[in-house]
Amino acid sequence: MSDMNAASKRSADADLKAFESAAKRKERVRQKQVLKDEAAERKRSAQSGFSNPANPRRSMLLTLVTGIFAVYCLFPFVYLAINATKTQGDFTSTFGLGFGHTFALWNNLREVFTYQDGIFGRWLLNTILYVIIGAGGATLLAIMGGYALAKFHFPGRKAVFAIVIGAISVPGIALAVPQFLLFAKLGLTDTPWAMILPSLISPFGLYLMWIFSEQAVPTELLEAAHVDGASEFRTFFTIALPLLAPGIVTTALFTIVATWNNYFLPLIMLKEPAWYPLTIGLNQWKDQASTAGGQTIQNLVITGSLVTIIPLVIAFLLLQKYWQSGLAAGAVKE
Repeated sequence: MSDMNAASKRSADADLKAFESAAKRKERVRQKQVLKDEAAERKRSAQSGFSNPANPRRSMLLTLVTGIFAVYCLFPFVYLAINATKTQGDFTSTFGLGFGHTFALWNNLREVFTYQDGIFGRWLLNTILYVIIGAGGATLLAIMGGYALAKFHFPGRKAVFAIVIGAISVPGIALAVPQFLLFAKLGLTDTPWAMILPSLISPFGLYLMWIFSEQAVPTELLEAAHVDGASEFRTFFTIALPLLAPGIVTTALFTIVATWNNYFLPLIMLKEPAWYPLTIGLNQWKDQASTAGGQTIQNLVITGSLVTIIPLVIAFLLLQKYWQSGLAAGAVKE
């Protein structure tokens, strides 16, 4: 019996060694194939001039293109930052990308917030109000509508999809005049509601959240929550909403930028300077010099423009990681 056990053990050891040898040979073959594929990929990348993310290589062409694009994007900001440090006299007498004789940034900032009894601060608060209520409401409606369209099936769903796509293709400026006529009939022109109500509708945000909800929220997870007795509202707020965070941030950034930079709608809707957003207020300061007896204040316009874009830059820097992950969601099929 002991001889049989010993023979069986030797046979098992031999089979194990043979299996290990075969596995090692297979691994060596795989490694050789990987090296061969990597060499072929590097050769292809060198020939095409583009870098491979798995095997990064420097490309002078891409470096040049991205450098030109970076200069193009940063040039307006650099221009604002430099000219915001100039007095009105230096602004008109010195080179646009050169500093003036006097560093007047702090004086310009003080004058921006005190000129015309501090109307710039009122414009800033108005813009923040329109962004919080208008862009915030648009984001909330886009989240709820996109989630419902992605996870609920109902008659007319395809028709809604066609309407949303059609709404995206219509530029907002084409709807400004009809909106003005409608709001004039309702007596809402020259009021904050003329800015807030149109900002609540974001067809692109709705479409973005629709597509993101389909990819980010597994239907099986929702079914499991329903089996456990969770209501639709609890399922949405406790399960779906955290999964939608990247898409929410991305949608919020788009709606915030659109509302913050909105120019044509307040231009035709608002007449009272007390309700102007920053875009219309700064344009009024710019055109002030062309009126009879108007004072030229380009240094304040430039400084005010710099102050205007700082909140957007901060928002993008703080939310960049969520925004990037939101744009990449659904790019890889698992």
